[in-house]
Amino acid sequence: MRLLPLARAAFGWDADVAVTEGPRGALGRVWRVDTGRAVYALKEIFADPPDPQRVAAEVAFTRRAAAAGVRVPLSHPDVHGRYVTPAPDGAALRLHDWVDVRPVDLAAAATPGRLGELLARLHRCAPPAAGEPVDDWYERPPPDAAWATPPAGLPALTALVTPADPARLIVCHRDLHPGNVLEDARGELVVLDFDDLGPADPSRELAGALFDWFCDPAPDLAAMRAAHAAYVAAGGPGRVAAPADFTMLVASRLNFLLRQTRIARDPAADPEHRAWARAEIEEALRILPTPAHLAAALAATA
Repeated sequence: MRLLPLARAAFGWDADVAVTEGPRGALGRVWRVDTGRAVYALKEIFADPPDPQRVAAEVAFTRRAAAAGVRVPLSHPDVHGRYVTPAPDGAALRLHDWVDVRPVDLAAAATPGRLGELLARLHRCAPPAAGEPVDDWYERPPPDAAWATPPAGLPALTALVTPADPARLIVCHRDLHPGNVLEDARGELVVLDFDDLGPADPSRELAGALFDWFCDPAPDLAAMRAAHAAYVAAGGPGRVAAPADFTMLVASRLNFLLRQTRIARDPAADPEHRAWARAEIEEALRILPTPAHLAAALAATA
């Protein structure tokens, strides 16, 4: 790991730490660090370190979630008390608890109910976010002119996107796909990667989660219905009840697809990042919902 000397100094580790490469995402990679006394997840953020205020909000929220019974890896500061350690080339490091996890079986009969209950618990413990602006990533899809080749059905998808009601905003995870919700050795769900934490309408996060979990290659309407029902039964404040509730899903999917397209076509980008982007484009196009998919999901949850 190229930043290991920096990490040793920042977190007070000796030379005997064992580092193993873990999973990566669009914006960073996780390394497993065994210090002999504890095991940590060291996240290497490739560029654009998160704002300190945003990180402070994340630290506070994960503590609230843990107190509410949600299994989350907590954050740890460096020797200077910072939860974001700057690194060369615009990169940064963050340190969390390491949890041995495995993928959730998406086809298991209990999975929709477990997801619904988990999301309800997160939303019930979330503080209000009225007055905080929603990031354009979740409410403004790219303009038509941004696409070299527009995805199929683009006008119909973007037509349903509307701004959220500020009064309904709470602090949300905003990236609850199956890669960020895994299970530990006991089978308990573990929520990872709160880097995208911020204001959102809970109904819109719920709608997005249904498609993140139960739409590949086509919507599993029975699973969506079961997850929605479990969320409602567990006291979740959101409801998927109108086409506008898919705003967050549509805007974020399209913005992500465009970003990966630009990385894949950028000759100056790191070859590893370009290869990863090409794989993400293939998946993003495969799971991009159609207007018919959204209509069917809305009927199922209503």
